[in-house]
Amino acid sequence: MTDDLAALQHEAEHSIAAAPDLRALEAVRVALLGKAGRLTARLKALGGLPAEARREEGARLNVVKEALAAALAARRVALEGAALEARLAGERIDVTLPARPSESGVIHPISRSMDEIAALFGAMGFSVAEGPDIETDWHNFGALNIPPHHPARADHDTFYLPPETAEAPPPVLRTHTSPVQVRTMLSAPPPIHIIAMGRTYRADHDATHSPMFHQCEGLVIDRAITLGHLKGCLSDFLRAFFGLPDLPVRFRASYFPFTEPSMEVDIGWNRRTGELGRGGDWLEILGSGMVHAKVLANAGIDPREWQGFAFGMGIERITMLKHGISDLRPFFESDLRWLRHYGFSPLAPAMLHEGV
Repeated sequence: MTDDLAALQHEAEHSIAAAPDLRALEAVRVALLGKAGRLTARLKALGGLPAEARREEGARLNVVKEALAAALAARRVALEGAALEARLAGERIDVTLPARPSESGVIHPISRSMDEIAALFGAMGFSVAEGPDIETDWHNFGALNIPPHHPARADHDTFYLPPETAEAPPPVLRTHTSPVQVRTMLSAPPPIHIIAMGRTYRADHDATHSPMFHQCEGLVIDRAITLGHLKGCLSDFLRAFFGLPDLPVRFRASYFPFTEPSMEVDIGWNRRTGELGRGGDWLEILGSGMVHAKVLANAGIDPREWQGFAFGMGIERITMLKHGISDLRPFFESDLRWLRHYGFSPLAPAMLHEGV
């Protein structure tokens, strides 16, 4: 190897090692191996040499070219790694820093009541059934023996959706969770012991009514079911839910199209103070009754063989009574102060009342 080629290689390797970044390294590469590079010029000059000298000089130049290419590649890898490390260091987030102080979350009173309801009826052997919020006219009204002239079918009382065809009745946002009872009876043979909880919709809005609210309904279908079973079930539930073992419970004759006989359920309270179980006054709390024979037949169940009872209650209503909440609207206003006052710790699960 000639001295000047060795000097060129030494100088080039020094320049490559001294390149501070990728841009400088690229400049070194172009100066050596570009179209007008120093080593490229030496390679182009081989054509003017005799054959024997051309072979020897070409071999030496190729050795130097491969050595410089390897040095360039190694330096590029090193510079790219350094650039990545610098970028990561600049964008690093110290995850060990303490979090910003914030209030811990709480369970909404409605969710808490639903958990308690499920726990209490679950201890009595009920399972939880679910259904869609958008229902057919038949599931929401027809199957439940609700005639066309019933006020719940009026546009000003119920939310209707556009029908799929001009002849088809329009779908409806369910006005109660009773369609879940119908779907359960159609999908599963008796005996049936279920509760259905969820959102329902009616065109009301004031301090005691909301366009969207929550209901819990129960259904029992079995042989030899009587009013005594209904009264015992609801009395035990109400006394456990409100935590009053001696809570007065009264069943009063009423009318619903889907039960016969039908009964309103009242609990004792004090009209002046609002205290439950005291004062000698009565407060209507929910509706109930024996499932109408037409409803059983509509669901394909023989009413001569099977009997049952059903009940329904507003979850907001019993929650307001239990916790002394006088206005329904704050349930849906997402006021954190209100939620912190009436909410429940996520670490405090709903517990069954002693004796249920």
